[in-house]
Amino acid sequence: MEKSLLIIVSAPSGTGKTTICKKLLQTTPNLIFSVSMTTRQPRDNEINGRDYYFISHEEFKERIKKGDFIEWAQVYDDYYGTPKKALEDSVLAGMDMLLDVDGQGAMNIKKEFKDRAVLIFIAPPFLEDLKTRLSNRMTDTSEEIEKRFLLAKEELRNISKYDYCVVNDDVGVTVGKLKSIITAEKNKVKRIGKGLLKKLEVEDA
Repeated sequence: MEKSLLIIVSAPSGTGKTTICKKLLQTTPNLIFSVSMTTRQPRDNEINGRDYYFISHEEFKERIKKGDFIEWAQVYDDYYGTPKKALEDSVLAGMDMLLDVDGQGAMNIKKEFKDRAVLIFIAPPFLEDLKTRLSNRMTDTSEEIEKRFLLAKEELRNISKYDYCVVNDDVGVTVGKLKSIITAEKNKVKRIGKGLLKKLEVEDA
């Protein structure tokens, strides 16, 4: 029987990850998005419950104590976390879920959900492009941009821990590659082999 997947996407800030995830969701049936929680303030185009659940520092820390997060991290002065129940509900319902998390979170989810978690790293074509993209967003100070740039370098050093790496030099092409990865993962023998053999009434070798 086909297993539901947790498609985990990580990328440095400014790589275009948010745009890629939105387009992937729009063009992939039965793929739902895991909405993370954060203590940072929403940006102008962000909606509570769609992009993030925006909560207070106090509520976030209380949820940590209760064990509500499958993973969480402090980034600068704010917290980000992935609610555990949403992932468990997705698996039980047989739905594929897309997650936008950092490297630490990706590894924690992989540890918990094993082969069900598919890790994809989105890389920029050139590192210097990130500074330009971050500056063009006009949402961060020059100091914050420099911090994000240094963090990006650190994140790029961990590419080998992922299952796949896709260079985003064209959003449409990148989304197509992610869809191909999902299709390939869905058809791996380890996911459908035993169920298919049973259906065809063939014994496993």
